[in-house]
Amino acid sequence: MTYFWEGLLIGFAVLAPIGMQNLFIINTALVQKASRIIITILIVAFFDLTLSVSAFYGIGAIFDIWPFLKGIVLLLGGAVIFYMGYTVFNSEPNVSHVDTNVTIWNIVTTAFAVAWLNPQALIDVTMMFGAVKASIPEESSIYFLLGYIVSAFAWFGALSTIIHKLAKRIKISQLVWINRICGLILFGYGAKLFIDGVLLYI
Repeated sequence: MTYFWEGLLIGFAVLAPIGMQNLFIINTALVQKASRIIITILIVAFFDLTLSVSAFYGIGAIFDIWPFLKGIVLLLGGAVIFYMGYTVFNSEPNVSHVDTNVTIWNIVTTAFAVAWLNPQALIDVTMMFGAVKASIPEESSIYFLLGYIVSAFAWFGALSTIIHKLAKRIKISQLVWINRICGLILFGYGAKLFIDGVLLYI
């Protein structure tokens, strides 16, 4: 179960920073009814998780064919996660250009494009999950993935509920502390994976 909690923590650290995805959910929670909020969460989470699961098991299949790639992916993935931490730590929430008055179909196509048609996102997710996959035992990987999946629904659900309830009293700029905490977590995890990669060559 240790890897479940690790997956849960990394999931929160990756999903919680206030970027375009979370801003869309926040703005939806501010102005839309509960049923629309739930639909938005399910759509966003679905495309996020399908990409994550595909990256997780896809990179695992590559490791089965070329085991020597584990160390390389640990080094590169650790560096990518460390840089993600730097970017997240220094980012500021910004609500401009986030439109929530869109159809369900538009939400589906936008969520798909952000997850699956974004080259940088594909690289980041593949390297991140590749490094994670290389660092944990094969039989324990399912627990990490389950933790990550739980974190997605827990985070999006909690975020939208809190924003919906406190809509008249909260400012988006006040959520910057979330980015700071998540950035620090990603800093630490990226450094750990990078060190694991170095140790494979010592």
